[in-house]
Amino acid sequence: MFTRTTAPATLRGTIFTLTATSAALAALALPANATTIHDREEGAYTITIDSSNAYPESIAADSNYIYTGSIDDGTVYRGRVGSKTLESFLPAGQNGRTEVTGVKIDGNRLLLAGAFTGQFFIYTDTGKLVASYTVPDTGAPTLVNDEAVAPNGDIYITDSFRSVLYRIPAAEVNAPATGAHRTLQVAYQLPDYVAGQSNGNGIATTPDGNLIIGYWYSGALYKLTLATGEVRKLDAPALTSADGITRLGNTLYIDRSVNNEVTSVRLSDDDTRGTVVSERTYPGADTTTGVAISGNRLLVTNSQMNNYLYGDPLESPVFTVEDLPLH
Repeated sequence: MFTRTTAPATLRGTIFTLTATSAALAALALPANATTIHDREEGAYTITIDSSNAYPESIAADSNYIYTGSIDDGTVYRGRVGSKTLESFLPAGQNGRTEVTGVKIDGNRLLLAGAFTGQFFIYTDTGKLVASYTVPDTGAPTLVNDEAVAPNGDIYITDSFRSVLYRIPAAEVNAPATGAHRTLQVAYQLPDYVAGQSNGNGIATTPDGNLIIGYWYSGALYKLTLATGEVRKLDAPALTSADGITRLGNTLYIDRSVNNEVTSVRLSDDDTRGTVVSERTYPGADTTTGVAISGNRLLVTNSQMNNYLYGDPLESPVFTVEDLPLH
């Protein structure tokens, strides 16, 4: 388990080792016919998080609410869709929840990854704890980072420091809110992990109901076929610092934290190839680690994660989410 005080020292050489090179690599990876968007688009606006230490790593939305969580203290923030402010919904430290990375909504269930604590939490949308989970105690570092919901309701969870994918069965996700505690179960082994680096990170379903997993360090995208367990690397440009991933149709929207941009990738019909079709950024982008779709809008977190990890002064005293037109 990592604490807030040890995380910056531990991760200086892991999470942000590509700071100096990722922009150059991204330029090499971008096809000549791709579109780059540099200016704020008409209709974009900023959502403020009511906290001085929010550090919003991820974001999720349904038809009613927008949710984000603090990697610094585990607070979960919520606001109505269309509002300009997110306020505390689940307080810091509740149920031992002291860090939050990946956030997802699944019906009336709120799913929260617990980052360096190795924990995972399932709540009802009214704030009752369904169950909490902890990674197997192997003695290895852990970073429970992001999650995706398969068509059958099972949850799959990445661990950026371990070459595994965890699974929580749908029956446990939808169980009564008893606050049970369980151990996360490994479902699949993932390839090409580089020791000491942040590897599997963002995760989303494919149009055919399988999984796409993005690797932060290498920038590679992988398809995992759930029926067979086959993991296949996509024929796609390396998108270094790929963090949060969301999908609409056959288009992936990939937050690239160090690059401070969202890259759109068009999947082939068989999900074996990916083509970069656009990259966008905006004024005030600050370590963009989370992305979600809300209606015809794109929500992007300005996490200031570089400041959290290194302990440098905040670039802005206000933590925000950017609300952009989808296209």
